[in-house]
Amino acid sequence: MALDGMVIADIVYELERDLAGGRIAKIAQPEKDELLLTIKQSRTGEDGKTVRSQKRLVLSVNPSLPLIYETEETKNSPMTAPTFCMVLRKHLSNSRILSVRQIGLERVLCFELEHLNEMGDLCHKKLYIELMGKHSNIIFCQEDDVIIDSIKRVSALVSSVREVLPGRTYFIPNTQEKLDPFTVSCEEFTEKILTKPMPPAKALYTSLTGFSPVMANELLYRASLQDAASTSELSDMERLHLYRNFERLREELLSHSFAPTLVKRGQEPVEFAAFPLTSYERDETCQSISYDSISRLLYDFYAQKELYSRIHQKSFELRRVTNTALERCRKKYDLQEKQLRDTKKRDKYKVYGDLLTTYGYSLTGGEKSFTCENYYDEGKEITIPLDQTKSAMENAKRYFDKYAKLKRTFEALTVQLEETRQEIEHLESVSNALDIARQEEDLTLIRQELSECGYVKKHAQPRSNRGRVKIKSKPFHYISSDGFHMYVGRNNYQNDELTFHFANGGDWWFHAKGTAGSHVIVKTEGKELPDRTFEEAAALAGWYSKAKDQAKAEIDYIQRKHIKKPNGSKPGFVVYYTNYSMTIVPDISGLKEIED
Repeated sequence: MALDGMVIADIVYELERDLAGGRIAKIAQPEKDELLLTIKQSRTGEDGKTVRSQKRLVLSVNPSLPLIYETEETKNSPMTAPTFCMVLRKHLSNSRILSVRQIGLERVLCFELEHLNEMGDLCHKKLYIELMGKHSNIIFCQEDDVIIDSIKRVSALVSSVREVLPGRTYFIPNTQEKLDPFTVSCEEFTEKILTKPMPPAKALYTSLTGFSPVMANELLYRASLQDAASTSELSDMERLHLYRNFERLREELLSHSFAPTLVKRGQEPVEFAAFPLTSYERDETCQSISYDSISRLLYDFYAQKELYSRIHQKSFELRRVTNTALERCRKKYDLQEKQLRDTKKRDKYKVYGDLLTTYGYSLTGGEKSFTCENYYDEGKEITIPLDQTKSAMENAKRYFDKYAKLKRTFEALTVQLEETRQEIEHLESVSNALDIARQEEDLTLIRQELSECGYVKKHAQPRSNRGRVKIKSKPFHYISSDGFHMYVGRNNYQNDELTFHFANGGDWWFHAKGTAGSHVIVKTEGKELPDRTFEEAAALAGWYSKAKDQAKAEIDYIQRKHIKKPNGSKPGFVVYYTNYSMTIVPDISGLKEIED
């Protein structure tokens, strides 16, 4: 997530185009570290008529999410405006935006504004927005950069580098001695960057202003040098080739040839940039989406990222319960397997008992062992250890007792091992459901399932609300390239609902082989499925399973009428026998999801 100098350059280009000449009509501070500006603009259209428009601009300097973007949405403000908001309203109400510019390639924007003071004189002010992580700030200054106020005041007790207080002069501290990408020469690029004893990507983003690790890796990928482990490995030709690619990227910046790009893995946003991220072309699980507006991209990215983060946080306790139970079951399974292996010698004890019963008459007592012919093994001789304090028949009885005990243990462990294996499979399916959960309703159903299986304590409910939680969320819905509807269960309850209530006997059912995953149903509507639809449905089954990150996944598929659910089995558990299988790449980037 690189809100770097290049993304800021794209934002500035967009704001300068959309907002320059507009007037600030409203100023609100909905959060302690966020401003919302309403900007009205009047422009002459191609037909000579005046076109009026209104835009809202969000300026957030939240330490964990510094951001600036245009939006159509509004936010509720506190009844009493904070001091900084009142200061801005006093000076900037109805002020005109002269320009929006970026300081070098720093993550700093400057709004140059003009307004009339109380005396009616024309005045100029500056509003700096610094988007630098925990150091983010909004600073309001006079034309000569003397600070009037800031949304976050920083005293000398907090920072020894720079005070941000009324009356102080605004400046950007140069604490890292980075080079300006707009002015760096080939010699400087080679001597000051590519001589650092570190990986080339790190050398780039630690030496150039505005460069993030993402764009440094992208530059190396464009130059086909992504595999270089150190700058010392680069030849003179490779260094020159890297600089030429850097020059092309710089030219794209100077000419404002921006192409905002969002990279997603499935439905989850992964990364964004002001230029295409060709380095993600190697990752078959990712897809790149182009945007016309960097503001739209940022809004979508952070809205979707916030959704995934919120669901992940809310599912933390369920994940902890599931992982704890899984770890306990796996340890139990390993112990049961070891105990089962120990019962393999039970048949040997039965042979000992039978042979002692047959040949024991020749023993006089007091022997430590007995060697005789083993008629169970083609007459080969066998030596039987003996308890010299017991007779031959007593030794035989002792071996028969050991045999009987191990046989009972074997029979019991065989059943227990299967039960533990099924419990592990069920918990892994719950873990997979948590991985693909997108809505709070999904978590509610997963909690209900864990509660019914005894992993989570049941909460007391009114009599009228008792019973299974009603399924509110719907399965994932996709359309194949050939127009067939494909449905994916979000959790085990939904898997059962899809397979045994929604699907018809002639519909096709898909599931990742040998691992936890969702049930996938393809509605045939009585038609024959083309091969491409089979492959796309299999890709869905692989994507929504624990095999998602594998290069290849094996998928079972079979008609719904051949699927059975044993009585008393856990949610999502099915059995089938006459299935087909195929191996696919779990990539669904080309599939269209339908929002029901």
